[in-house]
Amino acid sequence: MLLVMIAACEIGFWVLLSAGLSARYLLRRRGLGAALLMCLPLLDVALLTVTAIDLRGGATADFTHGLSAAYLGYSVAFGRGMIRWADERFAHRYAGGPPPRGKPKYGRARTRYEWREFGKAALATAIACGVLISMIVFVGAPSRTEQLWAWVGRLLHVLAIWSIWPISATLWPPKPKAGKTEKTAAPDTEPDTEPGTEPVRPCGPAA
Repeated sequence: MLLVMIAACEIGFWVLLSAGLSARYLLRRRGLGAALLMCLPLLDVALLTVTAIDLRGGATADFTHGLSAAYLGYSVAFGRGMIRWADERFAHRYAGGPPPRGKPKYGRARTRYEWREFGKAALATAIACGVLISMIVFVGAPSRTEQLWAWVGRLLHVLAIWSIWPISATLWPPKPKAGKTEKTAAPDTEPDTEPGTEPVRPCGPAA
């Protein structure tokens, strides 16, 4: 049941995201697009609710209960970036926006990028572990929550592995090969505006 719910949330995320951006850029209905995008967090709430109800009903926590917490954490931490990624491509394709930004490849910009991504992973881990511990307290039966503690260890292990990339980029910043330069440097900072709040660029000449 939880695996089905997780799959439904993932599919629902992309369906709502596509619908919201299509409403904004194709139908030019900014209000509808913003409303659809604002519904995305409800998917996480629905998953958390189903997981809690299942455990409260007497189920013994298994792999899927921990997976739902991990999915929730990563969805919250990386969801904004995924929305921005899709928004940039929709804007470029349908509204005359600038080409999508790529991640920086070299030097300090790449190092900062890796640390930003690691920060998101750390936030995802903190959220997921917080949800797991809350579930453990909520159930109040150690014999039924062993798998949840196991997931805390898994998430910390993944975060430790993830740290290899920013640490490596700090100690040995990537450099272009001799005779080659990066054609375009991606901006090192993220925009302050949220998708759906900046003006839509016209597709043709202004009237």
